[in-house]
Amino acid sequence: MITKNEIPILEYDGSSLEVIPPDHDWTAGRLPDKCLFAFLGDVVHDYAEKHGAKIAETLITVSHDIKIYVLHDEDEDICLVQSPIGAAASAQVLDTLVSCGCMKVIAVGSCGVLADIPENAFIVPVRALRAEGTSYHYLPASRYIELDEEPVLAVEETFKRFDLPFVTCTTWSTDGFFRETKDMVKYRLEEGCSVVEMECSALAACCRKRGAKFGQFLFTADSLANVHAYDSRDFGKNSHEKALLLGLEVLRNFK
Repeated sequence: MITKNEIPILEYDGSSLEVIPPDHDWTAGRLPDKCLFAFLGDVVHDYAEKHGAKIAETLITVSHDIKIYVLHDEDEDICLVQSPIGAAASAQVLDTLVSCGCMKVIAVGSCGVLADIPENAFIVPVRALRAEGTSYHYLPASRYIELDEEPVLAVEETFKRFDLPFVTCTTWSTDGFFRETKDMVKYRLEEGCSVVEMECSALAACCRKRGAKFGQFLFTADSLANVHAYDSRDFGKNSHEKALLLGLEVLRNFK
């Protein structure tokens, strides 16, 4: 039954089946239970090649092909994927991965800061503000989505084990990179959001709809803390390799 609304994005169908199932053209069988869903550029491909990862599947899109790697890590296999940017694109990929067996997902990538936080600091979202459009196709409308407790604990325990400082946060997930206006940045900060990115709430909603567990950690990149003087800094590039290795450690700790 469709919940109807004058605003289309607030309309939700929670019962009827999809016309196109997310695994409709995959034939390689089930993927590993654990997945590192990374927004880390070439570091992902370099690591996969160096460590003999197999390409289990290739997701073919109009813009580019996405390689689905499988790493044999100690006594278990882990799926490793470099995701496209943005809620809609990344959720489409993740939906396919979950439908093919990835039920424990850790995402990792960069974020912008709204507060005065240095570059390359680690942030663990525990709640995401749903200011993107994709999540509303997976769950009924709400202002926030809470992230799953088990993966969040796995992230926190891993950081503590390596004596790495981190803070938890509410993140602002938005589709509009160039519509983070000065007044909106101030408003989001006032309501408790300390960082901004483009995917967290959508990925969390996708996994919840499909019955998978989802957690994410972020490293700080550019700064919107001074709305009159945007600072791109170095977009957190120094954290890419470290974040990938930490993500794998989190998955080993995610039981």
